Amino acid sequence: MQAELLLDARLELGEGPAWDAVAGVLYFVDIHAGDLHSFHPASGAHRTVNLGGPLGCAAPARRGGLILALRSGFWTLDPSTDKRTLLCQPEPHLPANRFNDGKCDPRGRFLAGTMDDAEQEASGSLYSYSPDGALKTLLTGLRIPNGLAWSPDYRTFYFIDTPTRLVMAYDYDLDTEDITNPRPAVRVPPEMGWPDGMTSDTDGMLWVALWGGAQVTRWDPAAGQLLAAYPLPALNVTSCCFGGAHLSELYITSARKGMTAAQLAERPLSGGLFRLRPGVRGMPTFVFGATVLK
Repeated sequence: MQAELLLDARLELGEGPAWDAVAGVLYFVDIHAGDLHSFHPASGAHRTVNLGGPLGCAAPARRGGLILALRSGFWTLDPSTDKRTLLCQPEPHLPANRFNDGKCDPRGRFLAGTMDDAEQEASGSLYSYSPDGALKTLLTGLRIPNGLAWSPDYRTFYFIDTPTRLVMAYDYDLDTEDITNPRPAVRVPPEMGWPDGMTSDTDGMLWVALWGGAQVTRWDPAAGQLLAAYPLPALNVTSCCFGGAHLSELYITSARKGMTAAQLAERPLSGGLFRLRPGVRGMPTFVFGATVLK
């Protein structure tokens, strides 16, 4: 099974794929460029909007449009007009920080993590922003927050702080949003690369993109066991999400950041958008302001 190239986008730091099931559109970002990309697989239509500064992640919203994590905070965006509205500024006191990975939880809250843009200080935090305007800090002391995912019963939350090489599991309370009982679920060996973005499938397995590892991998979090590895023609594989009509297509982002001229010559498709059909169905991209009842 091989991944197909959908877009030779040459993204410097492609990240954050999110599937809008209503529109049949995949959103993803180029973080430092501040670009929000939308791609319609059925037609091949591709659009880019520049937000004027680092854009960590985006997620679809219930009333249409998107919620964004820009350097300055959480915003809404109306794609039909490109109008933005500021919702919240979690870290005005930390100008060296920016947002990185994030997505919505099954109750429609937007979770996103911050990090030191220089990747030196453990100054990052994981925040949750509710549709009613409440802001909550879930984790602190983060280096490179990545890879949020939930189990099929929504009771377990998975999270990656990339330099630890760990996928951590937490008990997750949907009502209170409390995360408790932290424990390692997966340890990624150094020779495989760095764990980056992540999603989960309906079997409860985790799909982890590996920065510097040229692959996306499937893991059993209960056993900490690698189940499968799918190579890609991109060195820095950054994240993945399931999409398509049956959530059976895995969309994968990648990056060119930090690659040498020799590495780019060897893997010129780095920074592209890819699709894999792995034969399993994935968990959906949850929507801001929309509750999934379980």
